[in-house]
Amino acid sequence: MYDRAQGAKEDPQHQGKTMIGIIDYGAGNLLSVKKAFDHLEIDACLVRRKRDCCGVERLVLPGVGAFGSAITALQTSGLYDAVAEWLELQKPFLGICLGLHVLCTGSSETNNVPGFNRIPCVVERFTRHKVPQIGWNQVKKIRSSLLLHNIPDNAFFYFLHGFYVPLLDKVTTAKTDYGIEYTSVIEQDGLCAVQFHPEKSGNAGLALLHNWVELC
Repeated sequence: MYDRAQGAKEDPQHQGKTMIGIIDYGAGNLLSVKKAFDHLEIDACLVRRKRDCCGVERLVLPGVGAFGSAITALQTSGLYDAVAEWLELQKPFLGICLGLHVLCTGSSETNNVPGFNRIPCVVERFTRHKVPQIGWNQVKKIRSSLLLHNIPDNAFFYFLHGFYVPLLDKVTTAKTDYGIEYTSVIEQDGLCAVQFHPEKSGNAGLALLHNWVELC
């Protein structure tokens, strides 16, 4: 079981002082993500405009829905440029579910809409089993991972998605099997992203969010 108090003891001066910005572009489980950080006693706020990034040390991009709609919503809100600049500066960033997909070059879901191209691949659609994948599945570590520090290998997390990121050399740190093995965790140069929803994944999800703030 994840122990919030025990986690705080690791760095009592830091806990609760990092401001997390949760990007609000109308396509994410914002309240669930905010409540997860509240539970960890980590300050978090919603980012709806570029100027809201002032004072924020870390950004979270949650998301559900369609790739093209998410990119359009980010552009319409003016947050696309803010995210692009943040990524270019390699500041701490966490993408969740669709927030992972939009970091890629593009998606087979919407061929004519480019992503942020921080992950050089095209997001693909599942062709096996029931689509979308809904429910708990295991996350298998394939190389060193700060996000999964002290989380048991093959731990279960909650998934909800019909498209996936292929396995990638160097940046994929954990994978999941759903008729095909695909990327479920990436970590590179301040950029982190997960396919599952840590905010809905119980103690393992809370531990991952804590690791992101304290270690990544």
